[in-house]
Amino acid sequence: MSRLSKRCMPPRRQKHDPFIDLVPAEGLRLTPRHYAYLKISEGCNNRCTFCIIPQLRGDLKSRPSNHVMTEAERLVKAGVKELLVISQDTSAYGLDLKYAESQWKGQPLPARFLPLCEALGELGAWVRLHYVYPYPHVDTVIPLMAEGKLLPYLDIPFQHASPAVLKAMRRPGNQEKTLERIRRWRDVCPDLAIRSTFIVGFPGETDEDFELLLDWMREAELARVGCFRYEPVDGAPANDLEGAVPQEVKDERWHRFMETAKEVSEKRLAKIVGREIDVIVDEVDDEGALARSKWDAPEIDGSVFLNGVTDVKPGEIVSVRVTQADDYDLWAERV
Repeated sequence: MSRLSKRCMPPRRQKHDPFIDLVPAEGLRLTPRHYAYLKISEGCNNRCTFCIIPQLRGDLKSRPSNHVMTEAERLVKAGVKELLVISQDTSAYGLDLKYAESQWKGQPLPARFLPLCEALGELGAWVRLHYVYPYPHVDTVIPLMAEGKLLPYLDIPFQHASPAVLKAMRRPGNQEKTLERIRRWRDVCPDLAIRSTFIVGFPGETDEDFELLLDWMREAELARVGCFRYEPVDGAPANDLEGAVPQEVKDERWHRFMETAKEVSEKRLAKIVGREIDVIVDEVDDEGALARSKWDAPEIDGSVFLNGVTDVKPGEIVSVRVTQADDYDLWAERV
């Protein structure tokens, strides 16, 4: 057969594989079509006394930046409107790779927190940052939030505010400096919402430690918080600490913490009534739509109820005017 005749032959069809041919280009996901979790690393270098993640998953292992961006772009092209960036320690991204560069769109892209956030911010989707430890370089992404490149949202696992408890947890302990940083962040991006998680009843936690935590939370004006009663975890160093807190004290502190969190959230949301904001629609039925603001991550934060609004679809981003607020949720109408 001549070379010319070979060149004119149609390409050979690949044999049908029923196991993979129906898999979409963006891969299989358990989330709705309009949002997706984007994991940028696995494992953790921190050695918190209450945690065994490093034992289970090892030290930090970051994905090359071009791998992350390829997946993110593929998701956005498939219709994803919101990317939720996750890892065990998002702000440590690239440390294990020594911030190595990889090629993205013909340009070198370092495996580093800020450049990755800048690149993700150019994709045209909502980008939400989760599990961000408050290292100094986190300051550099706040202007991106003010510019609308990233959502004005930081999920930071503070865990406590008492220096003594934080020391026992092996976590950063200067919470006064953290408060000052939060103030500076809000000077740059007034709409910034901070979500966090805390542990009450940690071994050695005193009444004074707990009261300090409540005062700190009020001053920090955290938008969303979760709270856990301390429970021993097999293999965690905290199991060997003295000063176990009785269960009834843990329960009482948990209830007081959640009441304080409710008061802080209610006060914050009341300031949003009357504002026009953008929301992303999650669900629609005959009675209206369920949506979220830029300050609300799916499944863990609040909702925006659009009663009577049925002419929208999940994943649609619409402008609304907030008409009512309660402890954790908003009600709004289409603009």
